Amino acid sequence: MGLTSDKVLALVVLSAVLLFVGTVWFWPRLARRGRWIVVGRIVLLTATQAAVLASVGLGANQAFGFYASWADLFGQESGQGVVVDHDTGAAGAAGSLEVVGTRRVNVSGGARPQIGGRLQKVRVVGRRTHIASPAYVYLPPEYFQPRYRTRTFPAAVVLTGYPGTAEALVKGLHYPQTAHALVKDGRMRPMILVMMRPTVAPPRDTECVDVPGGPRTESFFAEDLPEAVSQYYRVAEGARSWGVVGDSTGGYCALKLAIHHPRTYAAGAGLSPYYRPPDDATTGDLFHGDEELRDDADLFRYLGHRPAPDTSLLVSSSRHGEHNYRETLRFVDLVAAKEPTRISSIILDSGGHNFNTWRREIPATLEWLGGRLSDR
Repeated sequence: MGLTSDKVLALVVLSAVLLFVGTVWFWPRLARRGRWIVVGRIVLLTATQAAVLASVGLGANQAFGFYASWADLFGQESGQGVVVDHDTGAAGAAGSLEVVGTRRVNVSGGARPQIGGRLQKVRVVGRRTHIASPAYVYLPPEYFQPRYRTRTFPAAVVLTGYPGTAEALVKGLHYPQTAHALVKDGRMRPMILVMMRPTVAPPRDTECVDVPGGPRTESFFAEDLPEAVSQYYRVAEGARSWGVVGDSTGGYCALKLAIHHPRTYAAGAGLSPYYRPPDDATTGDLFHGDEELRDDADLFRYLGHRPAPDTSLLVSSSRHGEHNYRETLRFVDLVAAKEPTRISSIILDSGGHNFNTWRREIPATLEWLGGRLSDR
């Protein structure tokens, strides 16, 4: 059973409860003296504490989507990765999108796609970068309704933080359910959501950078992904039809993609983003001495020295609980003076760097994003 399985969580919680009850029940018998009695106390206490900690850890992982599998948890993820092909003749090879699973959206009437839409698990392979990555695609109910059968739809890439899982965007942050409710209430036009994590070469955190000699992550999101999705689904043509949104690491990536590639993304929203990539054990050396690449990855430096892009940006923070508050205000001031770039913000009174905060910001963010994208 998988790490994110509800059965695994239920089994571990049940084990913790039984061990706790057993400890209370048998403790009088284990209060006597003797070597084996002491060993019994140690074993019982250790097992109980381990079960309780495992329950808390699995519950937290279910809620926040830190790891997708046991291999991911133990740093042994190998199911998805980067295909490096040194044959120059392969550069023109076609990319692909393959649907590997379909399920209902958790909304009223979700069993029928014309009412609840559909959630498809897909595998995308980039034509240029040869990066392969899983994703979830949310198709709104209108996509399946006869009167919209010839209509195209705007699309938004939705990115997790690091390490994150695409499933957390569905189960933890409720993007499909929120989009469904907003359209139903008339606050947003129907939109296709492509939900995935920015970690396309796990376990490495590539920060949406084209790493010299390594994964070309930025090119994958800027070129390969929109191309593959547009070829498979009825996505409207042109930059005005694509947006990108993310939280934390995904928020940084969303802003960078919209700033660097305004011809691809008409809008980018960063929830609790940072504005320059970290340099730590998870990233490794992202730039290999390329100072221009390093400067371009720093959004303050890029906007300070490059022509302002024709795109719309949204950033979020909170006055109490977020470490990026002052830097976000500085970013807003910088972008506000850069025409034709447009900047908006969501500033909460309080809220930490967590799912609860982002769930409070997602409805307004999707409404903002939908208002800046075109379906033609």
